[in-house]
Amino acid sequence: MGLRFLDLFAGASGLSEGFIQSGFYPIAHVEMDEAACFTIKTRVAYHWLISKKKTKIYDAYTKGQISREELYSQIPKELISSVLNEEISQETLPNIFSRIDSILSGDKLDLIIGGPPCQAYSLVGRSRDTNGMKGDKRNYLYIYYAQFLEKYKPRYFVFENVLGLLSAKDESGQLYFDKMLTLFEKHGYTTKHEVLNASDYGVPQSRKRVILIGRLDNEEDFNPFPEKISSTISVDDVFLDLPKLKAGQGTHHPQKLKPISSNTYLAKSGIRSLKTNEATWHLTRPHADKDLEVYKIATSLWNKENKRLKYNDLPEHLMTHKNRKSFLDRFKVVASKQPSHTVVAHISKDGHYYIHPDINQNRSLSVREAARIQTFPDSFYFESVSGKPSRTAAFKQIGNAVPVTLAKSIAIKIREVLAL
Repeated sequence: MGLRFLDLFAGASGLSEGFIQSGFYPIAHVEMDEAACFTIKTRVAYHWLISKKKTKIYDAYTKGQISREELYSQIPKELISSVLNEEISQETLPNIFSRIDSILSGDKLDLIIGGPPCQAYSLVGRSRDTNGMKGDKRNYLYIYYAQFLEKYKPRYFVFENVLGLLSAKDESGQLYFDKMLTLFEKHGYTTKHEVLNASDYGVPQSRKRVILIGRLDNEEDFNPFPEKISSTISVDDVFLDLPKLKAGQGTHHPQKLKPISSNTYLAKSGIRSLKTNEATWHLTRPHADKDLEVYKIATSLWNKENKRLKYNDLPEHLMTHKNRKSFLDRFKVVASKQPSHTVVAHISKDGHYYIHPDINQNRSLSVREAARIQTFPDSFYFESVSGKPSRTAAFKQIGNAVPVTLAKSIAIKIREVLAL
């Protein structure tokens, strides 16, 4: 079965996907968002069907020929039930531990991965909250993470979070990060951390995150972080084969892609499968006419002059917001010849900060385009609670995810150090 890991605060399982692609085996995922849990279950189904050469069942599901319930009925029940839709708290821990113990059946865990929700540590979250997020229960989720370390004693753990983690303080003025390190050390873990930018590891996106890696011993001489790659991946590299769409067009079902060679980044990275030549969720949101006017102005300014649109420079009839003192960059074009700016969960609210660079398409990003910037494979299907396609749910999951290719780089390095 290979190296076993547990994914906590799993989201849509972007971090997990990178470890799976590197040969690790997930024994369970724990996530509080119900829609994300369905996404993980569908991905679990995908991996099992691939291993059993039963891809036609998955294809039938993505094409709408069978229901989600019919898809799951083809998968061993224990795999579907390994996705735990639970909020991690003191009250839920006994039940979560019991279910994980049952799955493990006495086997050891090699690794725990995951990062608690980042809103409590993010600079934006703290600036918008009247109390600066002090007293928010999400500040203390790392304590529960440590309880998993205490119980299962994995050889390593990987903890991911936003840069604000390094500066967030509690009510007494103490850094949460320092408290984390002290707690992890108490449970026997030597820890190292670095700020990694996803664009340095084959991701077409500038996305900086704190990666904390712990090792179960007192040995400080270990290097658990991957080497940077020399080449930079651009947005053009991941958009080149997608059908052109206008606002409101597309589908969540598979669409045929333009032919590409096996030497392209898309093929080499595994984002695109040359066997199926299809991608799900190339679906765009509709836009109001005034927003489309703004998009054209913003895209023209960026493509011709390499300048960002400032809200107050718009014609008066297009300025519909009363606030003209802050968030003046609320309309932003995704650069095509370089890595994208950071994709965050706000993309689920509107697309103004993620305008497509092709002025002829004149729209915000499709779900699949956002997923590709986060390096999700084209076979990755994003679910909702009801089972009906939801752009909002998909965008939220994508924006909250760890880029798969970054996760894979970390996973490959962890495999190396585990073998030492």
